[in-house]
Amino acid sequence: MIDFAESRIVIVTDAVGGDGECAELLRRAGYSNIIVGGDPAETQRLCVSTRPDLLLLDLDRTGALARTLADIRLLTDSPEGLPVLAITSEGAGDERRRAVALGVRDFVTAPVEETEFLVRIRNLVHAHRLQQQLASRSAILDEAVRDREREVDTARESLSVLAAIADYHDDDTYQHAQRVGVGAALIAEALDLPEPFVVMLREAAPLHDLGKVGMSRRILLKPDKLTPAEWEHMMRHVEIGARILASAKSPVLQLAAEVARTHHERWDGNGYLVGLVGVEIPLSGRITALSDVWDTLTHERPYKPAWDRDHALAEIHEQSGRHFDPRVVDAFASIDLGALDDSVAGEVADRAA
Repeated sequence: MIDFAESRIVIVTDAVGGDGECAELLRRAGYSNIIVGGDPAETQRLCVSTRPDLLLLDLDRTGALARTLADIRLLTDSPEGLPVLAITSEGAGDERRRAVALGVRDFVTAPVEETEFLVRIRNLVHAHRLQQQLASRSAILDEAVRDREREVDTARESLSVLAAIADYHDDDTYQHAQRVGVGAALIAEALDLPEPFVVMLREAAPLHDLGKVGMSRRILLKPDKLTPAEWEHMMRHVEIGARILASAKSPVLQLAAEVARTHHERWDGNGYLVGLVGVEIPLSGRITALSDVWDTLTHERPYKPAWDRDHALAEIHEQSGRHFDPRVVDAFASIDLGALDDSVAGEVADRAA
């Protein structure tokens, strides 16, 4: 028997006038475990700490829809699947389609009709609780977890081989890819992202430049400025890497495909290949972009000497809000760079052993 009164419901904003009215509707219906969050930017932290049965979002009053839903994508896409109920105005078809693509499970139209609102809340909570029970009791799911673990082990071996192929094509030391992976994981940790995502990003980020296996080494190692035609050729490594990984079934390799496709997008929309803007860029791509640039700046390449750390840090901060997500820059700024160097040295040594 499901106890709906104890269901945890997080309300980020309220469609019916004031942060307390939706909460009041729920309390009158017998729900007692209601958490109201006023800042959409804190939604991820709130959901991770409270593990709600339902998240209620007002698309009309929440100006950071894409950012909010992108931040909790790992929760909505998890096996238990955090359900999201969105409140929209009449005729918000485009917004609804965008919200569905980002993980919204169901909608109610503002102004909210109480009976419909409560029925949809109950249905989503009921489905979520049943899903949780199945996840904990099913032997089939237990076996699926073991299969997934075996897939991850296999994927890690594949990742090491693939990253080595890409790196030896562009970096004979085979350290750039691993440094980018370590840096990306540390940034993800500084953002307080879930540990499973941190672990997957550590394995996926080294494949950001896999598509360079399809590039001419003459262009990759050219010490002079690339011509427009050569630059056009170079940019294709994003598409090639994404295509190589597109059919992967492993979650790690799927994340690697996302990273390969989006790590040259820019926060201001001036990146390539698509020109995504802001939180349209997956968080994995935003994080890897900064880690990649940091490592490139601070290490010698055929076309440039290594920058000193202070110069490179100044450039990273200068590009906040332009090349990089400001939150990712802030997270990077909180990292102990000495610890980053130590982690890189340890990881590279372990993988070389």
